[in-house]
Amino acid sequence: MEFAKSPRSTLGIEWELQLIDTDSNDLRQSADAVMDRVEALGIDTSMVHREMLLNTVELVSRPHKRVADACADLEAGLEIVRSVVEPMRITLGSAGSHPFANPAYQRVTDSARYAELVKRTQYWGRQMLLFGTHIHIGIESRDKVLPILNALLTRFAQLQAVTAASPFWSGQLTGYADNRAMVFQQLPTAGTPHQFDTWDQLQEYAEGMLKTGVIEEFDEIRWDIRPSPKFGTLEIRVCDAATNIAEVGMVAALCQCWVEYFSRELDAGRELPTIPPWFVSENKWRAARYGMDAILILDREGNEEHVEVTLRRCLEFLLPIAQDLGCVDELMVLERVLELGAPYQRFLKAGKGKEKEREAIVDFMIAEMIARQPLDPTAIDDVGIAVTGKAVGDSRPENEA
Repeated sequence: MEFAKSPRSTLGIEWELQLIDTDSNDLRQSADAVMDRVEALGIDTSMVHREMLLNTVELVSRPHKRVADACADLEAGLEIVRSVVEPMRITLGSAGSHPFANPAYQRVTDSARYAELVKRTQYWGRQMLLFGTHIHIGIESRDKVLPILNALLTRFAQLQAVTAASPFWSGQLTGYADNRAMVFQQLPTAGTPHQFDTWDQLQEYAEGMLKTGVIEEFDEIRWDIRPSPKFGTLEIRVCDAATNIAEVGMVAALCQCWVEYFSRELDAGRELPTIPPWFVSENKWRAARYGMDAILILDREGNEEHVEVTLRRCLEFLLPIAQDLGCVDELMVLERVLELGAPYQRFLKAGKGKEKEREAIVDFMIAEMIARQPLDPTAIDDVGIAVTGKAVGDSRPENEA
């Protein structure tokens, strides 16, 4: 199994968006119509893709050295899609789940791959009303891939907690900050990755999965962090879909900086940290259940620390690397998120006391998408989109909103 050549610490971003009906705030099954119109524009639309469900479009950046450039690709794709959906009375928003949409009503894209997934997984396959932000980071040597993947498992749950954006499922408040993680791991090849020591072990695993018909291609392994041999990257998939481009950039910067840090450690001949699989699983559950209130296990010895304390230390620790990579501004968005709360916390505040709580949360999601940054829900009396299309808190001139 070959691992493609990829320049070190380059990155690509995938961001899944919800197609939201302007009149009802429910999801619209309109991706086919949207993509037909996008493709009919006759311009480069390679950054806009179909996804499993017809309520979703995915924005995909090109490979870049800098987070800002990858985010600029996403914003260009966002404007293309927005120009198409607005006449259809569709608004764009995102989060790990939708506050009240019913999974049973969602339609699957007409694709043999997705049809086979649903046929095989049945009930759970039909529950995949989920949206994520995926970050690819280039690894220049195959020998580094598995050590860096295993090291990332010592900090992936902190990423999961600070991006948690799915407290609702089918209209119900679940008690979880990140219910998406709990649902998605029901797929047979999803969940936390196996920790292999050598590439030969990973190849033996993949060959066994292919031989027994569990998968037909390696990318059907849907781990929270997985190697992507055809791109020459590690793909970090644990994060819920961000509500705004600033937090997309924050996630990308955190991932890029952590991968570069561990790569430098390997270059210096130092052994990377690891954590036992049972601690990895426990951390994933704690981050999903408690979000920013989680106390997570840090190391093999079982030392623990509150997730916010670890994230604040990471911010200081990773800053010199961010300076080298040119992603300081994106990394520092973490300070704002720690101040305002993770997305699920902002959602619950935005809906509190409202007669139509879940609809108000959708309004808030849309407002953050337009504002391009996290908003303070306590400073907004009536979250919503004005007739001009300009959200409360949007700092852009009206003619650019």
